[in-house]
Amino acid sequence: MAQTKKKIVFSGMRPTGALHLGNYVGALRNWVKLQETHRCFFGIVPWHALSSEYLNPKVIKDFTFEVALDWLAAGLDPQKSVLLIQSEVKEHAELHLLLSMITPLPWLERVPTFKEQQQEIQDKDLNTYGFLGYPMLQTADIILYKAEVVPVGEDQAFHIELAREVVRRFNRFYGEVFPEPQILLTEVPKLAGTDGRKMSKSYGNAIYLKDSPEDIRKKISPMVTDTRRKRRTDPGEPDDCPVFTLHKAFVPEAKRQELAAGCRTASIGCLECKKVVIEALITEFETFRQKRTYYEQHPDEVWTIFNEGSALAREVARKTMEEVRQVMGLDFPTGRR
Repeated sequence: MAQTKKKIVFSGMRPTGALHLGNYVGALRNWVKLQETHRCFFGIVPWHALSSEYLNPKVIKDFTFEVALDWLAAGLDPQKSVLLIQSEVKEHAELHLLLSMITPLPWLERVPTFKEQQQEIQDKDLNTYGFLGYPMLQTADIILYKAEVVPVGEDQAFHIELAREVVRRFNRFYGEVFPEPQILLTEVPKLAGTDGRKMSKSYGNAIYLKDSPEDIRKKISPMVTDTRRKRRTDPGEPDDCPVFTLHKAFVPEAKRQELAAGCRTASIGCLECKKVVIEALITEFETFRQKRTYYEQHPDEVWTIFNEGSALAREVARKTMEEVRQVMGLDFPTGRR
């Protein structure tokens, strides 16, 4: 019996340093599952990081290594997925350039995140061509491998719809080359950081995957809970508690329901509730910490994995770009490498 062809997936992460719990539940945990059922290309994307770190680009290499450590420790497997560094596959840049020639400027200007990020990040000048074209580079990343599925949260859905529009325009102009990537919406729990706001590196409130058990206890124990619970005897509402967002992501449902009932009836205190999620996190990331320590001590092995993955990606990308040049009439007989 013929095997069903696995659908192709592409997704990537900007290298901004070590990953936190929000990155894990929002993407990485799902990627580890997807590599069992799909043909996956996962890319660390330094050129995207450059759009905001152009004044300090030397940090990007170290940040890339941090992300690579977290990916491998979390269970992304080079035997099951192609793990690549985007900037090591120059075809990403070539396809980005060609797509930019056919993409109407208003399509990019209407991307919600363009203005949102400019307002959020006040300490950097993001009014650049590179930042405006960020979604176009993202489109090139995806379709270079003819990805059929892109796992994203709702906040990125607009970017994938833009990619679909660009694919339709390209195919209409030059011929059917690229499949329209489908959105695989992933449930992204909104995790609160240590100050109760959304977990974010920029807020300085993140709990990192690499944090030690002691760090986890120190960060979560003093977290603010539901403001209704001024005293131990006051009942609370778990859905209004920042700490309970962590329970929803890491504590089994039966235990979570038990804790929620205890909170609403004041039969348990906040410290008791916090201890449950602290121990759940320490247990869940025990193997992760061991693997990360190993890879930290063997950096050459990490770079080899990503060098080999990038080489595999280049082979796929090269074939795609040969097809692109041919349909566009840019396949000049000049002895291309």
